[in-house]
Amino acid sequence: MTDEVHEPKTDELPEPGIVKRAGMIRRLYDWMLSWADRKHGTTALAAISFAESSVFPIPPDPLLMALSLGAPRRALRFAAICTAASVAGGILGYAIGAFAWEAVGDFFLTAVPGIDQEGFDRVDALYTRWGFWAVFVAGLTPIPYKVFTLASGVFSITFPVFLGASVVSRGMRFFLVAGLIKLFGEPIQRFIDRWFNLLTWLFAALLIGGFVLIEFVI
Repeated sequence: MTDEVHEPKTDELPEPGIVKRAGMIRRLYDWMLSWADRKHGTTALAAISFAESSVFPIPPDPLLMALSLGAPRRALRFAAICTAASVAGGILGYAIGAFAWEAVGDFFLTAVPGIDQEGFDRVDALYTRWGFWAVFVAGLTPIPYKVFTLASGVFSITFPVFLGASVVSRGMRFFLVAGLIKLFGEPIQRFIDRWFNLLTWLFAALLIGGFVLIEFVI
């Protein structure tokens, strides 16, 4: 008696483009983490934080955690570098959206993971309704920050509002991650790694809820 071999149906297989992109993301992730054991890991952290604000598909948090684990006393310094580079990259993204979108928009919409027209339309609607908080939540949570940086320029979101929300949200996110690693080490890294998305959403909801409560009470 021969064993039956189940041939997957054509419609069960993922599209080749999706498989290829997933493999590329994985290779980029492994390459990024490899900098934690290299001499210029801090420089790589700054470069990745800068690039993630407009083109790089992976946030710098994993490298920030790895570097902070290897040198806990420098964890807050790593967070400061991460924040400054990310905000600087966000300013570049804003400038691209404001001044060069007609020339490069098609490239970003088709070639950069996480960026599409639907996302841009959502940013426009969110900013119209929530203003500062739309950019703040994007900077703090796993929503692709680059979508907001580019769209902020495209839709002429007030630059001081964009900059202020970016500085506060990016700083809170990276200092929180680095601070937890500094205090608790490897056990908290595994916890953050597993629950990062949920934790940031809960933190943002509690923070914004607190401001809303203050507004209604006062």
